[in-house]
Amino acid sequence: MEQMAEQIVERQPVVLDVTDADFMEKVIEESKRRPVVVDLWASWCGPCRTLSPILERAAEQRGGQVLLAKIDVDANPYTAGQFGVQSIPTVIAFRDGRPVDGFIGAVPEPMVNEFVDRLLPSEADLAAQEALEEERSGDVADAERRYREVLASDPGNRGARLGLGRILAERGDAEAATESLTPLLPDPEAERLLAELRVAEWATVEGPGTLASAKRLAAQGKWREALDGMLAAVVDDPEARQAMLDVFAVLGEDDPLVVDYRRKLANALF
Repeated sequence: MEQMAEQIVERQPVVLDVTDADFMEKVIEESKRRPVVVDLWASWCGPCRTLSPILERAAEQRGGQVLLAKIDVDANPYTAGQFGVQSIPTVIAFRDGRPVDGFIGAVPEPMVNEFVDRLLPSEADLAAQEALEEERSGDVADAERRYREVLASDPGNRGARLGLGRILAERGDAEAATESLTPLLPDPEAERLLAELRVAEWATVEGPGTLASAKRLAAQGKWREALDGMLAAVVDDPEARQAMLDVFAVLGEDDPLVVDYRRKLANALF
């Protein structure tokens, strides 16, 4: 099995050209599977011509564990602008859908190798991934045990904190789940899980008010009706805005309701 896994990794692309149009797919989404190093360069840039072969060797030597994504800033100004690139070469590393490290300028090869190696999963990361696979297979008790073992040696491990928080939340232990997840904020997945906990508690909200009614609807999964009620209350009740943000976090930014009601919320407030 290990040999098969290694063969699968080796077949993954090592170096890709990326554009403004496919940055989300090739960088952000791919970084949720393995680290992605983004090289922002231009053909006229001398230091870029020095650095690019070093980055390519570093990616190739790691056999697909890391993807090198190359972006020509002249042809793709939007991405460069989004990350405030003012000098090239600029290198930005992505992991779990977000930038985690980077540097500017052509640095020596040993420093590049050290930079890339910092992105690779640690033993704790690998153990947390194995626990996640056990959780997904239904062996929740063993997954919880392994998450706790990882956190005993690496208290800040993201995968283990998310996994343990998720298990505790599903068990109904909201206090312990919150304790596990809160140190990760502003991590988007941790915020989503914490928002789910808050929304679940709304099932017991009492009172006849518009916001109270909307929260109970949200706890039942009646999202549109809930958001309509929260929007109606938002001008007079400051808590309504936070309630809407909690619902947005649960549904996710790509949900059509979130896109629609973010616009309506902005119009109501401004």
